[in-house]
Amino acid sequence: MNPLLVLAEHAATWHDAPLTPEIEHHARRALVDWFANVLSGASRAPATLMAAALEDETRGGGGAVCYVTGKRVPVRHAALINGTASHTVEFDDIYRYAVYHPGCPTIAAALAMAQSKRVGMASLLRAIAGGYEVGCRIGVAVQPSHYRFWHTTGTIGNFGAAAAVSILLGSDAERIAHAIATAATMASGLQQAFRGEGMSKPLHPGHAAEAGAMAAMAAAHGMTGALDVLHGPAGFAAATSEDTGKWEKSLANIGKPFAITDMTFKNHGCCGHIFAALDAVRDLQRENGFKAAEVTGVAVGGYRATKDVCDRPNARTEQDCRFSTQFTVATMLLHGGVRLSAFEPERLADPAIRALMPKVTVAIDPDCEAAFPNARSAKVTITLADGRVLARHQPTRKGDPDARLSDDDLSDKFMELSAPAVGEAAAKAVLTQLWQGADLPGAVPLLSAPVPRAAE
Repeated sequence: MNPLLVLAEHAATWHDAPLTPEIEHHARRALVDWFANVLSGASRAPATLMAAALEDETRGGGGAVCYVTGKRVPVRHAALINGTASHTVEFDDIYRYAVYHPGCPTIAAALAMAQSKRVGMASLLRAIAGGYEVGCRIGVAVQPSHYRFWHTTGTIGNFGAAAAVSILLGSDAERIAHAIATAATMASGLQQAFRGEGMSKPLHPGHAAEAGAMAAMAAAHGMTGALDVLHGPAGFAAATSEDTGKWEKSLANIGKPFAITDMTFKNHGCCGHIFAALDAVRDLQRENGFKAAEVTGVAVGGYRATKDVCDRPNARTEQDCRFSTQFTVATMLLHGGVRLSAFEPERLADPAIRALMPKVTVAIDPDCEAAFPNARSAKVTITLADGRVLARHQPTRKGDPDARLSDDDLSDKFMELSAPAVGEAAAKAVLTQLWQGADLPGAVPLLSAPVPRAAE
């Protein structure tokens, strides 16, 4: 079995597959969540810096919309900048079995091509669903060992982007296979980029979106790739995981369920490896009514990534604090949530948060580690000044497929993230279009005009 050919054949079916109510609904959910992230991230570094750096390259115009500048730009430029913006505020979707944020690269690339080709919503939603299926399946095949060194959204995102753009281009299975093959050799994204300080993490999905779009466009014009590049002895899986890929597992019963129907949508504005602990802390505090000042210790037990990626007792910068169990747990105890406001300058320097952070410890729990990546769990023990010891095993996270955010939850999240960026009226108009926009082929393309920006 050649997994690349299986995936390409499957992707080709999305050209004219029935857009069932279930698939349409879940693809729209993903689109709503992506726009919440991109509109919120469009006014922030590094997307703003990338747009400025590449400004000279956009003077010829194009058919896609860059939401950072509001300009019409070429497909690859929009994919790069919008993909970067959509990963900036750390509220983007997750396919937990692949440890992967598929929306950032897949939707950034697909939307750019859909706008450029002026296709309708139905075509875009099919391309998104097909791109999610390809990227997520490849991600499952290389986990969990891939996640030791690689940032999956950077390394896997180009596959989802390549498949989605290929579907919009009308490529047949052969050309989709070559697009995926070419995308494979451009995979990149190192974990060290976000284990320390720096701005390059959001660039990973931006690069993946651009690389995938380029691979798809090249393949559509006849460029070929190595069709054994996923499973070959010197191929993608061999180079980035402990073997040549768990392909039988990842391709078993493909589409049952479709990845797009099995997504996690974030309920906290930070690294997902902390979510289960945050949910446990929130619920323990609500149920027992204690105040942050009464806490003398918080012990968090999680899987390896919770420790390796998110044990940051001395986090100071916005980037660092989004990945700090200590900072986010202290924020939850003091403010009852970890939203965008948690990472404003005054919060980052808040003495009350700084006083709580040393009381939070992180360790690897064997049960949580054994359940990863299929379950993202945590065990939390909170010790109070009056001697009480409160404990909770949190087996999943709010927002995971088994504890979903409702459509109303997603709409509220969209308005929370988008309204400050584009104004409440514009945000409501975009939200209505995303949920209810016409889905017939050939309809007016999604957001063919740039979204208006709020006054400075």
